[in-house]
Amino acid sequence: MSKMTAGQRDAALGAGAVALMLNEWIEERFELPAAQLPDLSHESSPAAAAAALRRIWGLGELPIKNMVHLLEARGVRVFSLSLDTAHVDAYSMWHASTPFVFLNTMKSCERSRFDAAHELGHLILHRHAGPKVKDAERQANEFASAFLMPEGSVLANAPVMATVDQLIAHKVFWTVSVAALAYRLKDLKLVNEWHYRSLCIEIAQRGYQKSEPNSAPRETSQVFQKVFAALRADGMTRANIADQLAVHVNELDELVFGLALTALVGDAEVLSRPRRPVLQVIEGGRD
Repeated sequence: MSKMTAGQRDAALGAGAVALMLNEWIEERFELPAAQLPDLSHESSPAAAAAALRRIWGLGELPIKNMVHLLEARGVRVFSLSLDTAHVDAYSMWHASTPFVFLNTMKSCERSRFDAAHELGHLILHRHAGPKVKDAERQANEFASAFLMPEGSVLANAPVMATVDQLIAHKVFWTVSVAALAYRLKDLKLVNEWHYRSLCIEIAQRGYQKSEPNSAPRETSQVFQKVFAALRADGMTRANIADQLAVHVNELDELVFGLALTALVGDAEVLSRPRRPVLQVIEGGRD
């Protein structure tokens, strides 16, 4: 937070305020998945909480195919942030009984997935009361690492004493960054401290801290795709929604992963008839 400018902070919080209005508008017309996030603050460690959540959600040791879809299926409202700054990766909050996550879409897919898992950690570990911010961030990072790369899966699939090229090849299995996989190997003692530092130096020299090698396509919202398809069928335009919320159309596009640009087209001012269809959201686990 100390690295953010006042403008960056205000832009992020302003986007959150618009997202709350948009979510309320959508929930008046659609039946979205209810929140299914347990309070795991009592677990012995963030890694234990990650393992417990995987058991509760029936994920086992499988890699997470799509973090955004998984969160949406479990009732988290996921919105995008179009902020071109490295200081606003993501943030999350509970509003009443509904969890929200905001992801910076300027990041690579791998880093955005880690941000999503990090914010999930905050939501289940720090909902009611938490430690100091610095400790909370460490805990959320530990949770994200263990949630995306479960111990059994890493021990069974990751190379021992890996090279950077081997990390690039293996990171695809979990869809994580080279740096995140290197740290996870160190955490599980598959590489020692000296080897880990050598990997970090080479990763930095290759420029992989800023440009992820062999990056996966960015994840997007399944809920918004379904919502906007239904609204388009009813004749609802982007302008209609923006007018009803008293916001600019661009503010909507920036919150919904840009999906409104192609999902809602046309200039007709046609009002949507009342409807509350139930959306079926598919979880983001591996087949």
